[in-house]
Amino acid sequence: MRTLLAAAALWFATIFLAPIAVMASLLGLRDHRGGAVQQWCMRTWARSLCVASGVTVVVHGREHASGGTGTVYASNHVSWYDIFAIASVLPRYTFVAKAELRNIPIFGWGAEGAGVVFLSRENRKSAFEAYQTVARKIGDGLSVVVCPEGTRGESYGLRPFKKGPFVLAIAAGAPVVPVVVHGAREVMAKGSFRVRPGTVHVHLLEPVATTSYDYEHRHELMHIVWTRMADALEEHYGVQSVEAPVEV
Repeated sequence: MRTLLAAAALWFATIFLAPIAVMASLLGLRDHRGGAVQQWCMRTWARSLCVASGVTVVVHGREHASGGTGTVYASNHVSWYDIFAIASVLPRYTFVAKAELRNIPIFGWGAEGAGVVFLSRENRKSAFEAYQTVARKIGDGLSVVVCPEGTRGESYGLRPFKKGPFVLAIAAGAPVVPVVVHGAREVMAKGSFRVRPGTVHVHLLEPVATTSYDYEHRHELMHIVWTRMADALEEHYGVQSVEAPVEV
């Protein structure tokens, strides 16, 4: 039943909200922090999915959420409900997502209208230009959510991080807020379409300043963020992360 309700909510919320986000973008109703209409569309879309799925989102460390300063939120990723949970609670944000999602009918152009930045992993030049655009937006006060593991994992143990999100944070001079999400895998695991009600915990950890880092020292920043997230997973949920922090 929950799976059907979630599918219905996904369909109707997308059909209703995507045109609003696109129209707001076409009319220029966008400020340097993403546009109030677009922000409302993304948050309402995510909350609708959570409610229909029977998902309760509990936020820990809300004081670490950006108060208007551009921030990079780096989150673990094991389920689509990681994204929905984060999107339902953060203020003033957008996402960096893989380019393939842009091709999903209605959702793709709605997300683009809402300000989601799509990244082509195969095209380095395009990815570099996209990161430059995002860095400027962060400098203007918009926060960005990234998943440095790249794709969804099979378990909660952290996998190696990719460098792109941390190069972005250094370029923008923005703090990195490590984010740990737990409970989303029980709602919908990777490879499954079945949705189960549950509680998803979103932990916003203490921000890591990037002002003392440059490109040559990006791996040090990655290691610090990875370690804080791995420690939080072990402390709160007994999850151990055994892989190397940094992708070789």
